[in-house]
Amino acid sequence: MVLTIASLAERPEMYDAVTGMADTWPEFIRNDLVGNAHYGRIAVELPEYVLFAEDGSGEVVAHAYSVPFALGDEGPDGAEGPGALPSRGWDEVLAGAFGDLRRGVAPDTVSAISIVVAPHAQGTGLSARMLSAMRDNARAKGFGEVVAPVRPSAKHVEPWAVMEEYAFRTREDGLPHDPWLRVHVRAGGRIETVAPASMTVAASLDEWREWTGLPFDKEGQVEVPGALVPVHCEPSRGYAVYVEPNVWVRHAL
Repeated sequence: MVLTIASLAERPEMYDAVTGMADTWPEFIRNDLVGNAHYGRIAVELPEYVLFAEDGSGEVVAHAYSVPFALGDEGPDGAEGPGALPSRGWDEVLAGAFGDLRRGVAPDTVSAISIVVAPHAQGTGLSARMLSAMRDNARAKGFGEVVAPVRPSAKHVEPWAVMEEYAFRTREDGLPHDPWLRVHVRAGGRIETVAPASMTVAASLDEWREWTGLPFDKEGQVEVPGALVPVHCEPSRGYAVYVEPNVWVRHAL
C-alpha cells in the first residue's frame, strides 16, 4: 500500500478526515470521562503529535495520537533514571499532559495514546508503520523515549486471565503471545509493568444496557464483548464499573 504519513500540524486541512475516520472501539470505551474530556483536545492543541496515513486515493486509513508529558527522572526505587510509570496509565497520562501544558511544565517523555487503523485497512501492517512513525516523530522533537499504555489486542478473548500473567506470556520464539504487544517488542519496545487502573468507566445500569445490549441484572462480574476484564455490576446500587488494566511498554529512542 502506497502511503503518505504526515502530522495535522503539517496538514491542518485534514482535521475533519482524521478525526472523522471510522474505528472499531467498543461503545463503552467511548464513555471514559477522562478520555472524553481530553482526547479530542490533542488534535486541536497538539496537532504536531497527531500523525495520519493517507493512501493513494487520498483516504485517511490510519492515525496515531501521542502526547508529551513530564514523567520525571526518578525511578521507582528513588534512584536516578526513568521515572516510574503511572498505575492509572492512559487516564493519568492524558490528564497529566494537559495539566503540564496548562502550567507550562516542560515535557520530558512522549506517551502513545492511540493507534487506530480504519476497519477496511486492518491486517495490512499499518499499525506497525504508525508506531514507527510515532517513534520517529518523538525522536525528531528531541525526546529520548516513548512510553505506551498498551491495550493488548487479544486480551478480550481471555477476560478472566490475570493481566500480570498475560502481559508477560510468550511464544516459543520468545516474542509476546499478544499480537499488539508483539508489534511493540518487534519495534524495540520493552514490556515493563501493568497499569492496573489505566481506564475507568463507571455508569448507570441503563447506560451499560444501552452500550452492550446485556441485561446487567445480576450482581458480580459480567463479561462484555471487547472488554479486557469483566465489568463489576451492582444492581442493588444501580451502577456498574469497568476498570481496565493496560500494559506499559517503554521504547528507548
